[in-house]
Amino acid sequence: MLDLRKLHLVGLAVALCVTLSGMARANEVRGPVTNLPMPRFVSLKASEANVRRGPSRTHRIDWVFKRRNMPLQITAEHGHWRRVHDIEGVGGWVHYSLLSGVRTVIVEKDMLTLTARPEANTQEVARLELGVVAKLGECGIDWCHLNAGGYKGWAPKADLWGVTPEELRE
Repeated sequence: MLDLRKLHLVGLAVALCVTLSGMARANEVRGPVTNLPMPRFVSLKASEANVRRGPSRTHRIDWVFKRRNMPLQITAEHGHWRRVHDIEGVGGWVHYSLLSGVRTVIVEKDMLTLTARPEANTQEVARLELGVVAKLGECGIDWCHLNAGGYKGWAPKADLWGVTPEELRE
C-alpha cells in the first residue's frame, strides 16, 4: 500500500530541488556584453597576445602572452575587451578576437597519469609533465577526459587548472 505521507515528502523534496536549482541559475553572474557566465574559462587563440592595463588599444601593454591554446579565465567584459588572468594570476585586458571558446587545461601535477577510464586503478595511457596544455573534453564529478600530444585519456580534475571543481561537461 502506498504511504501518502512518503509520497507527499518526495513531492516536497522534488519541488525544493527545482526551486534551489532555479535560484542558483538566477544568482549566476553573467557578462554584460556576452551574457555568458562569469567568471569562465577560454583559451588563447593567437600565438601572441598583448595584455593591456585597460580595455582599449590606448592603454599600456603590461604583458604579452606567448603560449597558444593556454587556458585563461575571463573575469570581466567591456565592449570587445575581456579581462583575463592565467594560472599564475597574471593578466589584464585582451581583445576578444585573440580568445577562443575551445577549452584547454594546464596540468598542475608532474608526471600526471592519463588513464583509459575515469578510475585510479586502470590502464595507464600516458604521463603528462607539469605545465602541459591539454584539450579538455568530458568532465564528471572527479575526472576529465583530455587530449594532449596525440594521447587521449582521463585525469583527476583536481590536478588541472582551467576547469572548476563543480563543472560537469559532456
